Amino acid sequence: MGGHVTAPAAALADELPGWVTLLRAPNPGPMTLDGTNTWLLRAPGQPGVVIDPGPADEEHLAAVATHEPIGLVLITHGHPDHTDGARRLHELLAGVPVLAVDPAHTHAGEPLGSGPVPGVPGLDLRLVPTPGHTGDSVCFLARHGEEQAVLTGDTILGRGTTVVAHPDGHLGDYLTSLELLATYRGVPALPGHGPALADCGAAAEFYLAHRRARLDQVRAAVAGGATTASEVVATVYADVDPSLWWAAEWSVRAQLEYLGRESGGGIAGLEQA
Repeated sequence: MGGHVTAPAAALADELPGWVTLLRAPNPGPMTLDGTNTWLLRAPGQPGVVIDPGPADEEHLAAVATHEPIGLVLITHGHPDHTDGARRLHELLAGVPVLAVDPAHTHAGEPLGSGPVPGVPGLDLRLVPTPGHTGDSVCFLARHGEEQAVLTGDTILGRGTTVVAHPDGHLGDYLTSLELLATYRGVPALPGHGPALADCGAAAEFYLAHRRARLDQVRAAVAGGATTASEVVATVYADVDPSLWWAAEWSVRAQLEYLGRESGGGIAGLEQA
């Protein structure tokens, strides 16, 4: 469980709900997998809602805009691969509001708060605060009729595990968010990258077990003499391509900060090394 995970954390969804469309951005890479997933939700005969515009790629944004009418654009978190296209999509859609928790990514509306998201006719859409990957990370629980789905942003990915992006990200918050998402057993997960998963709760439980195993490895690395975050990475992430160790170091710094709090500060000093 503690090794590098590249497979999906739960079974893949057999198909998307009929009211969900995936529009994948052309920005594949080690951190974005196949590219950023822009999700379009639409009840029959109603304006749609876009989740995560993606990068500032004109062709991708134009393709999203062809699905008008769109009444709302929502952001799961502020990383550029999810938000750089937001202002341009706002323009292409003639000023449709773009709403995020962070005011910096909000256009023509008020920043999002917890609970029901207004202005989405035919759908019950609720914001679920899930900080951890970043401080502003949220998920959206969407319901149409008897069907539900959780749009997980980067909190749960379609393949592999996500980075807790220290210092904005926080491992303690992330573990709490995963515990919340673990309650959505049997509800499909529509992630920010990678394929849709059949069971958000099962994926969250897998992530929790993986994170706890990683913490045990970090404890062991520190006990074995590692004195800097980079030394912990070289020990704990030895099975990861070294070209990605810079990203692993974000997570290690978050792990060390978490363990420092757990132990009353005895490990936290490594975080700055």
